[in-house]
Amino acid sequence: MYQLAIIGGGPAGYTAAQMASEAGLKTIIFEQTAVGGTCLNIGCIPTKTLLYSAKQYYQMQHAAKYGLSADNLSFDYQKMQLRKQKVVRKLQAGIRQKLKNENCTFVAEAATVLSHDEQKIELEAGGQTYQAERLLVATGSTNFVPPIPGIQDNPYIWSSTDALNAEALPASIVIVGGGVIGLEFATLYSELGVQVTIIEALPTILPQLDGDCVRCLVDQYAKRGIRFMTSTKVSRFEGNTVYFDNGEGEQSLVADRILVCVGRRANLQGLDNLKVEMSRGGIVVNEMMQTSCKNIFAAGDVTGKVMLAHVASRQAEVAVSYMLKRIPVQRIAYNAIPSVVYTNPEIASVGLTERDLQGPDCVLPIEYESRVLPMTFSGRYVAENETQTGLCKVIVDKKNKTVLGVHAVGYPASEFIAAAAFAVRMGYTVPELQQVVFPHPTVSEILRETAISKL
Repeated sequence: MYQLAIIGGGPAGYTAAQMASEAGLKTIIFEQTAVGGTCLNIGCIPTKTLLYSAKQYYQMQHAAKYGLSADNLSFDYQKMQLRKQKVVRKLQAGIRQKLKNENCTFVAEAATVLSHDEQKIELEAGGQTYQAERLLVATGSTNFVPPIPGIQDNPYIWSSTDALNAEALPASIVIVGGGVIGLEFATLYSELGVQVTIIEALPTILPQLDGDCVRCLVDQYAKRGIRFMTSTKVSRFEGNTVYFDNGEGEQSLVADRILVCVGRRANLQGLDNLKVEMSRGGIVVNEMMQTSCKNIFAAGDVTGKVMLAHVASRQAEVAVSYMLKRIPVQRIAYNAIPSVVYTNPEIASVGLTERDLQGPDCVLPIEYESRVLPMTFSGRYVAENETQTGLCKVIVDKKNKTVLGVHAVGYPASEFIAAAAFAVRMGYTVPELQQVVFPHPTVSEILRETAISKL
């Protein structure tokens, strides 16, 4: 009997497997496709690999701004795809090697829960039966397919997975969904010369992010020719025609391809016999990632909490630490989870937004100050980001000067948002942040400059 069985080999699954095996638990992990989960195989890593290639091509096209010239520019999309595959294989091999080094049993099969009680879980995979004292469910999430007429079996409609694996680019594309996935694909296609239209049912794209940062991005993308259609609902598809209503009656739009990316849902496949509490979002867990059955845990997208790879990994660490009875007890600070949208310019965010602190969506009714500076207050930013202004916003508790949230648009916001996350996580005040010495010249200095801008 194994001491821990894990279903799912994504960030939550392989993180838990490595940690548990290293601590001496006899561990088995089941993954039916490829180790690394959605993030490594059809999500974070392949999209960022393609985005990097597209960004280099875009920068080369605008090299004159930096005193450079380049003639006869071109790109080979198939070679970009080959490089993407090489990157994914390399990282897969690294994960497999780590699991092997820790003597973790890996089963390349789908696992199904047969039965369980508080002493034992019984599973089946590949025709064999396995038993374990504990179970960690880390089955991730899948693309949500909205019930729009004409979407099923339509050869013109892509999921994000279809788009990632396409061997050639379309001349034009309609992206249904103005969330993170939609905007990152819009970036990729636009920088490679594809005509892009984004349709979003809500009044704004990226509605969960800071409004000023989003408007900054939209302004720049509109200048590049990306068309935004917000407050617009898609009513049906007919081949490569999208029918929609923006309040002025039904209209239509034709494109070579239609990419539908309107969110993801917890993957509960193989868990029909799992008798634990569930909600519409997925498996219900407590702060230790424990389900309503004390020897069954869940981590990652399947919990429906925050569908980000780094959150999945941290949830797995908390779950395994609890199994190992490690002191002090670990918990996750969900108020300090950084997020990044890898557009160009990129948006990075952590903590509360102004929307959280005012209006009908208010979650913390306190007085606050919003301190904002253009990213051009950083000398390094000016040197490396010609014609882009960007912005950094630090939200501060007006009474005690605690840093509540940080939001930035501009490269490389993704690299210094971790410092902001640390400040939010540890409850730093502005005077405490002022005492931190940032290296010069770096774009990260904008964090300190913005925070102290009203002192």
